[in-house]
Amino acid sequence: MLFTAAIVMVALAAVASANNLLFLILATMLSTLMVSGLVSRLCLAGLQLDFLVPEHVSAGRTIAAKLYVRNTKFWMPSFSIHVVGMEADAPPVLESAVYFPVIPGGATLEETVQVRFARRGAYKQNRFAFHTRFPFGFLEKTARVTLLREVIVYPCIDAQEGFEDLLADLTGEIETHYRGLGRDFYRIRPYEAFESARHVDWKATAHTGDLQVREFAREQEQTVELFLDLEAPPGMQEWFEQAVNCCAFLAWRLAGRAVGIHFRTQEIDFRLPEEGDVYTVLKYLALVQNRSGKSPESPADETSFPIVLTALPQKFSDPSWAAARIIGPDSLADSLGHSLANAAGGAVESGAALTGEKQHNGDRKNRS
Repeated sequence: MLFTAAIVMVALAAVASANNLLFLILATMLSTLMVSGLVSRLCLAGLQLDFLVPEHVSAGRTIAAKLYVRNTKFWMPSFSIHVVGMEADAPPVLESAVYFPVIPGGATLEETVQVRFARRGAYKQNRFAFHTRFPFGFLEKTARVTLLREVIVYPCIDAQEGFEDLLADLTGEIETHYRGLGRDFYRIRPYEAFESARHVDWKATAHTGDLQVREFAREQEQTVELFLDLEAPPGMQEWFEQAVNCCAFLAWRLAGRAVGIHFRTQEIDFRLPEEGDVYTVLKYLALVQNRSGKSPESPADETSFPIVLTALPQKFSDPSWAAARIIGPDSLADSLGHSLANAAGGAVESGAALTGEKQHNGDRKNRS
């Protein structure tokens, strides 16, 4: 702005005085401004961008990624280049701009950056922009680039408010459900990292000089049937997203504890580890959308421990789901605020009553 004001003042003085020297100074200042824009354009021309993220990416986590910038101009370097992330309806992918002082002609520069995806889903077009104010800082030129590289972002698998308490309650219920299993001695084997010290066999350890643990044979593997109901009424989209995050959190933590998982929705029936790993479940949850589907079927395995995440608990009033742990809007209300519980209305209250009745019947059945 100061430089433009100076050009205007010199132009007025040159016209008023008809001084050739002032006209020369005016021409020099105008050419300087034009050269600034031309050089900025030349610096941005011929730049290519590539962006590589790890294979498994979870929403809400800051991860390290690789940013590659290539200058295809073999005869001219590019100076003072800023790379920023741009998303139309979400925060920028890059946490901060990446600065390259100079990119030599024909060279490819690599930079490790910290990225964070705010939400789950498929990022098919990652938008970035090059900025430069070289050489004089008068003008800022921008060149936008779109990468046609699809990135699948999993739901957030980090513990949110209330998730750890829910997992602790479910762990106790699972242990109670499978009480009495795993009491037959199987073998003595070397200790593995992060195993509980209560299984250490100290006599065998003293005899061999290395930590040894006692392993017991299970009569039946612990299996959890995780059912996500895809039907959510209008106004419950926020709860459905929270339910997806809770489902991803439970699948991730239970799989890490070597618990077999039978994951089901109205669309998919998947067992792990028999049919794949937990990343298959996370990838499905990254793309799933709420929709009206058919009524849920009965639990597939009578010996498994069923967990149901649903916005309509009254749909699971069938006696076959009596022993299931129903997680409805009332169960996750703390993590979303009381407004969400009020938005659920009477349907949630009636569903909560049915849930309490079913849990009471299940407890009475276990006691008997």
